[in-house]
Amino acid sequence: MKWKGRRQSDNVEDRRGMSSSGKKIIGGGIIGLIILLLNVFGGENAQMITPILEQMNQGQSVPTEQRELTQEEIELGAFPKTVFADTEDIWKKIFTENNMQYTEPGMVLFTGAVETACGGASSASGPFYCPGDQKVYMDLDFFKELQTKFGAKGGDFAIAYVIAHEVGHHVQTLLGTSAKMRQMQEGKSQAEANKLSVALELQADFYAGVWTKYNQKYLDIDDIDEALSAAQAVGDDAIQSRMQGHVVPESFTHGTSEQRKYWFLKGYKTGDIKQGNTFDEIR
Repeated sequence: MKWKGRRQSDNVEDRRGMSSSGKKIIGGGIIGLIILLLNVFGGENAQMITPILEQMNQGQSVPTEQRELTQEEIELGAFPKTVFADTEDIWKKIFTENNMQYTEPGMVLFTGAVETACGGASSASGPFYCPGDQKVYMDLDFFKELQTKFGAKGGDFAIAYVIAHEVGHHVQTLLGTSAKMRQMQEGKSQAEANKLSVALELQADFYAGVWTKYNQKYLDIDDIDEALSAAQAVGDDAIQSRMQGHVVPESFTHGTSEQRKYWFLKGYKTGDIKQGNTFDEIR
């Protein structure tokens, strides 16, 4: 992605390099990432394996004091700040085109553990969006794990895709889609509730594709492949197959690799937010 020398977002809080207060959050490092993935995707096997892995995990400390970032860390943080600025510009444009007003979210870069309006989280959570404070939270080490442990191609646009996906959840919050989905889940079986969760996640992938379409003047030739590789790696079926050797479709919460790639590409090809009704199409 062509990003150097361009505007960086003012809505990014960099908490990387904060020192420990001594308060522990279970789930740090790659072991914590495995725990999270098994809890989300693993069904009964997750319930059996999680206690064993938690005993192995030493936990992460909640950061409290900021140290000065290294030059390498500063340079690493420049890219997500630029991508986040692009999301601000593009979603403001899309909302204006549809006679709506866009409220910019925030983003927090952290290392190890972080406190949010949705509660404490560790790097094991991976990138996530918290509707309570309307912020995207990212530990950039996640992308190393995505490549080395889960087979993603890597590249800077893998990061851009994930940021755009999380901002997609912010769009869903502004449009009321997330709240409506939670209402629809009430009284449903776990399997039916999971289908609704899949629809929400696939729509966020679709919105990431729409954003990419609007941002294509800054794309490099390999960027779409990098995004699709990341989508492939984080499909429910790919994660379950890698982590436990088999898949449990009724436990899916984010969609298969093929679904995630399909909806990202549909957003990219159409560039039309009205084409992303995943809730009707996956039933």
